[in-house]
Amino acid sequence: MELILKEDVQNLGFKDEIVSVKNGYGRNFLIPTGVAVMATVSARKVLAENLKQRAFKEKAVVDEAKARAEKIQALEIKIASKVGSGDKLFGSISNADLASAISSNGDDLDKKFITLPGKTIKRLGKYEATIRLHREVSFEFPFEIVPETKA
Repeated sequence: MELILKEDVQNLGFKDEIVSVKNGYGRNFLIPTGVAVMATVSARKVLAENLKQRAFKEKAVVDEAKARAEKIQALEIKIASKVGSGDKLFGSISNADLASAISSNGDDLDKKFITLPGKTIKRLGKYEATIRLHREVSFEFPFEIVPETKA
């Protein structure tokens, strides 16, 4: 079933994107909650017209997202965490922890824009997270998990 999203849906797509989903998910959740509409011929024409009108405005948003991405990529993030035996962490590091570390260094970033390898990190080391600021602007962000120093 093909649907046109009316708003961003995490792990599915962005607003005004045509996505293909299973029939039950579309009929029982997305359409009744008003998040999506059926991708009929007339709905596609309306969408195309809206996208044409929004193209100029979109360019400014993309440029802003690219500038923000460059600013974030310039950061060097090291997250300190308590460590058990070896290099295993007490607890884990999630996308919320990385978002708060980036936010504390000057750029307010929501956790929903960050995707970590394997959802959570449970060992020390260097990792790369995917940060998607816009549908056209995503990048790999390197960061490091270091042991917490005892004071």
